[in-house]
Formats: sequence, C-alpha cells, structure tokens
Amino acid sequence: MKILLTGGNGQVGWELRRTLACLGEVVAVDSKEMDLTDGDAIRRVVREVNPGIIVNPAAHTAVDKAESERDLAWAVNATAPGILAEEAEKLGALLVHYSTDYVFDGSGERYWREGDATGPLNVYGASKLAGEQAIQTACQRHLIFRTSWVYGARGANFLLTMRRLMRERPELKIVADQIGAPTWSRMLAEATALILAQQLSPTRGADRPEPWGVYHMTNAGETSWHGFAEAIQTLDGAESKARLLPIPSGDYPTPAKRPLNSRLNNDKLARVFGVRLPDWREALALCMDS
Repeated sequence: MKILLTGGNGQVGWELRRTLACLGEVVAVDSKEMDLTDGDAIRRVVREVNPGIIVNPAAHTAVDKAESERDLAWAVNATAPGILAEEAEKLGALLVHYSTDYVFDGSGERYWREGDATGPLNVYGASKLAGEQAIQTACQRHLIFRTSWVYGARGANFLLTMRRLMRERPELKIVADQIGAPTWSRMLAEATALILAQQLSPTRGADRPEPWGVYHMTNAGETSWHGFAEAIQTLDGAESKARLLPIPSGDYPTPAKRPLNSRLNNDKLARVFGVRLPDWREALALCMDS
C-alpha cells in the first residue's frame, strides 16, 4: 500500500507522515514536488506514485491573504482537490481531505452538523467548500474531515504566536466573541490513522455500510480565542506575564470576516468510527508537554 501525502511539511502533514507510516509506504510531497496550482503536475505525481490512499491536508490557509489572493486560494483549495479526486477515482484509491468550520456562516450558538446549510463568509471558506463539492462530485471513496482552529508545536499558529507575544508585550487584546474548539494537529493525524486502519483491516465486515462522506473532527469542548490564550498562559507558567484583555471582533477588524460560532458536532465521527477526540484543554496540555 502506498499513501500519497500532500503538504508533508505543514503542521498537519508533518504529523501525518508519522502516524500513517505504520499503514504503508508514505510518499510525502510538498509544493516544490507537487505544485497544487498546476493541474498537470498533480496528475503526473499521482500517476507516478500510484497510491491506494491519497491524504490531502495541503491548503491555502492564510485567511486574510485569501481575500486578495482569490485565484491562488481557489486553485489550491478548490481546483486541486477536484483533480486529486478525479485521479483517485481512476485508480480506485481512497481520498482523505481536510476542510474547515469556515464553510458555515457562524450564526446562532448550536453545534453545526455535517448536513447543515453552509454559508461561508470569506474567500477561504468559499474555496474550501468548493473543494468539498468537487471531491463529492468526482470521487466515490472519499472522507472529508472538517476541523477548526488547528494548532501544533511547529508551523505558524495561534499557540506559537501567543507564547511569543506573551513574552514580548505587557498587554494583548484578544477576540472573545468567536467560539470554537482549538484542535491539536497531532490529534487530527492520530484520528485519521485510526480510521484508515479500520478501512484497511482484513476483518472489516463486507456487510458494513460504506463510510464515505463528510465528518466533523475537532477536539471536544468550546472556548473563545481569549479563553484559548488564557489556557496557554496558565500552562506556560511564569514566563508569560502579559495582561490578556478580551475584546469583540469589531474591535479587531480583519480583511476576512470570521464566523462567531465555529462549534462543530462530532457525533457522526464517534458513531461511525468509534473515534472521539479529547477535550481541547487536555490536548493543549499534552501538546505543550511535548
């Protein structure tokens, strides 16, 4: 079994390179080896590797830059997943793809379910939704995992930015009215490996229904960005002395509008695969321990 992994040096891809290694030969590529804006390059790499599974965590994730780089965001987040799906279908391969809470409009306070109406507020969310739709159209055997507020011990993310700023500044103003679940990249990778192991198991019953479709995959619980920062500071100890001030989104204008409600319901993931990620506080403590 060969597993083609895109974005191998990204914060999710880096973790997947390790968790997927026990399932087969992982062929990890980055943007230099497979340019996701070049359809011919995507097709060439997929056909050369000839994988049984394609795992695609690669994305244009700079939410604000996407507003001014729409064509680039659309190429990477929408067109490229569609091409991967077409190639997966030709090979009979399974395609695993990661999407986002930003496909929703963030209204209300309830947890979003997979079948709820979408309504992205920004280019990033719209391009990721288009990628989902392209995959669903082109490839039968697909798993799309929507996640939120991803962070890790490497890369550019909220955790590492906060730890640095808390040492550099006496005071930080942090948005407190956007609610979601911080999700550790390693937890995403481990959950993905568990799910793929189920699909590859020779004891998997032939009479079981196919699990293909969209699933929400986040750490459990909820908080605001301000609450996330407070938890980081508490675990960081005496080195983080900055005063953390809660502010509304309106006091921190950005080029891309963010959803206020990013809560995702993970019940379908638990029901179908028996996988449920732990509370975000527990995951954060484990991440910072590592």
